[in-house]
Amino acid sequence: MIALIDYGVGNVQAFLNMFKRLGIDACRANTPEALQQASHLILPGVGAFDHAMMQLQQSGLRPALDTLVLEQKIPVLGICVGMQMLASGSDEGQLPGLGWIPGRVKAFAQQPDSHQLPMPHMGWNDVKFRAGHPLFRDFEAESRFYFLHSYYFDAVDEADVVATAEYGVDFDCVVSRGSVYGIQCHPEKSHRFGAQFLKNFAEL
Repeated sequence: MIALIDYGVGNVQAFLNMFKRLGIDACRANTPEALQQASHLILPGVGAFDHAMMQLQQSGLRPALDTLVLEQKIPVLGICVGMQMLASGSDEGQLPGLGWIPGRVKAFAQQPDSHQLPMPHMGWNDVKFRAGHPLFRDFEAESRFYFLHSYYFDAVDEADVVATAEYGVDFDCVVSRGSVYGIQCHPEKSHRFGAQFLKNFAEL
C-alpha cells in the first residue's frame, strides 16, 4: 500500500489517480495511524519550503514519519518541494529540513550560469540517470520529465545522486540514500516516464 502523506501541501489526488490507473493500491494518509499500513510513503510538496515544513510540523505526522523512515526503513519518495524537504535546509527559507539526505537547497537565481534564465524552470527537460538504478528500470536513454521550480537540491555526497538535469547548471533531480528517495520533477505530469518511475518506486 502506497501512502500519500496528506499534510495540506501537494496534489495528493493526482497521485491517487495515477496509481489507480497503474493498478497499484494507494491511499491518503493524514493521521499517524493511517501511515502504519504503508509499505511505501510519498511526500508531495508545492510552494515555499518554510510553508511546507511548517505544515508538516503542524500536521502531527512528523514523529511517526521519523520512526517509519529512519528506524523501520520504509521506502519514502519526496516529490518536488517534498524532495527539497529531505535536505538539511533551503536558501529559500529559515526552517531546518528533515535532514534525511545530506544536502542543501539552492536557488538557480544565485548561480552565475543560471541567474539570467527565466524563473521558474518550467516545462519538459531531459534527465540523465545512473544506469542500473532500480528507479529507472525499463527506461530508455532519452527520458524527459516535467519540471516547475526555482530551487534545486544540491547533494553533499555524489553517491546519493541518481539523476541530473541541466538549466544553466547541472543540478541533482533524483537522489537516493538507503530507503529515502527524492525527485524534483513532477512524475504525475510526466506521462509515461512519470508513470514508469512511480511504478518502479512501488516495486522497490
